[in-house]
Amino acid sequence: MGRKQKILVAMSGGVDSSVAAALLIKRGFDVIGVTMQIWQESQTDPRHAGCCSLGAVEDARRVARELGIPHYVINLKEEFKQTVIENFIDEYTKGRTPNPCVQCNRHVKFEALLEKAREFGCEKLATGHYARLRTDSKTKIKRLLQARSKEKDQSYVLYMLGQEQLNQVMFPMGELKSKAYARQLAQEFNLCVANKVDSQEICFVNEAGGYREFLRKSRPESFESGDVVDDSGVILGSHEGIIDFTIGQRRGLKVATGTPLYVLRLEPGSNKVVVGPKESTKDRVVAVDSWFWPSDQPSNYLKVQAKIRYNMVARPAKLFAGDEPRLEFDEPVQAATPGQIAVAYVGKSIISGGIISNLKRTSAISASNLKS
Repeated sequence: MGRKQKILVAMSGGVDSSVAAALLIKRGFDVIGVTMQIWQESQTDPRHAGCCSLGAVEDARRVARELGIPHYVINLKEEFKQTVIENFIDEYTKGRTPNPCVQCNRHVKFEALLEKAREFGCEKLATGHYARLRTDSKTKIKRLLQARSKEKDQSYVLYMLGQEQLNQVMFPMGELKSKAYARQLAQEFNLCVANKVDSQEICFVNEAGGYREFLRKSRPESFESGDVVDDSGVILGSHEGIIDFTIGQRRGLKVATGTPLYVLRLEPGSNKVVVGPKESTKDRVVAVDSWFWPSDQPSNYLKVQAKIRYNMVARPAKLFAGDEPRLEFDEPVQAATPGQIAVAYVGKSIISGGIISNLKRTSAISASNLKS
């Protein structure tokens, strides 16, 4: 009988990562559980402060005991603070809306933990993400695919994984048909977390006022009052800090004009919040800081299905590489938000992704100039 392949499983103390570990054990792998301790402070009870909190660590430890596998807790609080929390705060002060889960995946889960996997002598790292992997039979290139469950697909937040990482990771949950089925499996495996409620909030934000209160406490000097203006520069009111706002926001503007107004853009330089009608939040062209390519980059453009936020249904678009990286959607999309992620798919596979840039209107290229 051959040696069992050793797998390090990132266990957050939730249902998905616990079931992922159980499935790998069932498949005959030698499994080691590891939990990142990245954030546990809370104004209320630190035991319940989101994933990777003290309570989550204890849940992961109990699950590991139930599964009969070794379990380790790794303190990555400093790495998390520097790469995720500081970025989160800095981006908001620049008038951008970051995605902390993407930063955590990039710098902590699939960088620091992959290093730990090698230290433990593990051949691969597995997580509870809902995504799938396929290897192209001709090119041998690894492809990241959407999960079988459309409801739970998390490929969007994994777009930054390159070939080296894709060859070292596993996503056991990717083939599951639903979260309800995952809970059913957790019950069949007699896991103590089978009925645990999913965490919906940013894991390091526990203040009653949500992320805005967190930002106010973290960077109080960034809350400087300024003007709320329309697109022509007419002052309509005032605000207490652009950090309070994000593109497409309607509530909290404290401006009465008789018609609903939405945030069109934020101008950190002049400290202005620019508002306008809902129709003005829509655009066909979404500029991207740069594209990340898991494999080869095209020379010109690709026809893709793309999304500019996690819960958006992907829509037809053209992805342009080169000097002006951007998406040109067939139909206008609403509230393209600087700092958020744009991800493009060809079929079920992620072809590229990038961070939406500050909204510089890019001239659309006429369809007559495009080669089919």
